[in-house]
Amino acid sequence: MNKKLFYIAGLAAMLSVQGCGEKFLVENDPNSIPAGTYFQTENDVLLAVNGAYQSLRSGDGLGENSGLYTDERSDDTGRNDNQSNAGEPFQFNDFSILPSNTYLKRHWLALYTTITRCNQILDNIDKVKYASNDTKAVYAAETKFLRAMTYFHLVRKWGDVPLVTKQLNTIEEVSANTFREKKEKVYELIVADLKEAAESPLPNHQPLASKGRVSKAAAHALLGKVYLTMATTLDAANRAANLASAKTYLTSAYTMRTFGQLKEIPYADVFNVDKKSTNPEIIFQIVYKQGDITYSSSIAANNQAKGETINSQKPGTGVGGNVTPDLVKEYEDGDLRKDFSIKYANDATVKDYFITKFRDVSAAAGTNGYGGNDWILLRYADVILMLAEVNLYLGDDKTAITYLNQVRERAARPAYEAMQTDAVYTKKFPTLKLAILHERRVELAFEHQRWFDLLRFFTTDELTTYMQSKSQADFGTAKLSNFGKKDRYYPIPFDEYKLNPTKMYQNDGY
Repeated sequence: MNKKLFYIAGLAAMLSVQGCGEKFLVENDPNSIPAGTYFQTENDVLLAVNGAYQSLRSGDGLGENSGLYTDERSDDTGRNDNQSNAGEPFQFNDFSILPSNTYLKRHWLALYTTITRCNQILDNIDKVKYASNDTKAVYAAETKFLRAMTYFHLVRKWGDVPLVTKQLNTIEEVSANTFREKKEKVYELIVADLKEAAESPLPNHQPLASKGRVSKAAAHALLGKVYLTMATTLDAANRAANLASAKTYLTSAYTMRTFGQLKEIPYADVFNVDKKSTNPEIIFQIVYKQGDITYSSSIAANNQAKGETINSQKPGTGVGGNVTPDLVKEYEDGDLRKDFSIKYANDATVKDYFITKFRDVSAAAGTNGYGGNDWILLRYADVILMLAEVNLYLGDDKTAITYLNQVRERAARPAYEAMQTDAVYTKKFPTLKLAILHERRVELAFEHQRWFDLLRFFTTDELTTYMQSKSQADFGTAKLSNFGKKDRYYPIPFDEYKLNPTKMYQNDGY
């Protein structure tokens, strides 16, 4: 029996069993190994950790094709097709999503599958003898980082969510964990997991052979982002302490960089498939394998519009990704990031902007579009702009502007101080806070950051006003008027809610 066939049961799949009543069929898969007997050697733990990493790749989870759950939820991208797949994908950017949406349920399931894998590793990691205690500590740190990152997505998208920290082996255990825990408790676990990773024997940065694995810099950067999010979205009584912690960890991650100034790294190089493993700006990425039918990247080909060849040798058949005119207009004249990230397709049947930020026209990727792009989850421009944000909140505008200007300088944009004489710029971004939000939007466009930035920068009422103040003409058939207070969170998927309508209570507005 091949031990690589490591048996994993997702939490959501286990929860669904309850809906079948007490009588259910119990079968053993002859091609799987129960978690209780799987862990025998140090290598078994490594393979299980690799399985947790592997679960990130899916477009239903956090992989490159998961923009439906983030960018299409924001004001950056969307689609005008409200008919395909029963109109369910269109519900995201139309702000008309229903609890019965099957894409939303798939996302929930994928995230809890990663958490389940992590819990099984952590519950069994002590059963094995290790040649070095540091090896065990590293495996635990990687696993806790992945669990924390996944819960960070869950808590920002749904608010209160089931908080499961151990493997569930019986229906009774599943039932006992079928309830939404308060988001503050979820954040406590996220912080605890990331602190362990930050203080572990992980290297500051992974060597070439281990790209795609968690590093200490990644743990510090993500912990800084978590604290910054807590400071701006949770109880104001803890705001000062959370901001201080955010500054500490973000500064620590920044200090770990292996380059001098951001301008030393050309913007295009960050997304160059030939430099993805050696680019010092990238902190944490999901690795894809160029030319491989199973593990290749498809984001370049998927975003390519009909009649275009800039992204991939694979011919496009439609618009690819729909970029909102609202985002197109946000780019300043002369911003090199605009020319690199988007292009207008002028095919007779496609007249729209599409995403060009992710490209692979290599012979290895070929006409099948088996690209080699890695999916970047953390990079230093993000850290630098968060340092600008946290210093702004701490009342240190001078330092905030210094960080902001690092990113603008690389993009060949004038310093923020110089832009204060530009009437167009100051009208669009009258405050330093809005200037930082603007810079994050154009710097990190299509990297699945925008929705979370909006949640962090605005209260629910402010976000509703912000979104509804935009021009409907810039959003096609998706109706901005649908946006309201309910849209701060997703609805709990109906199949999860019906398991226990009291303890799996629905979010407001759904």
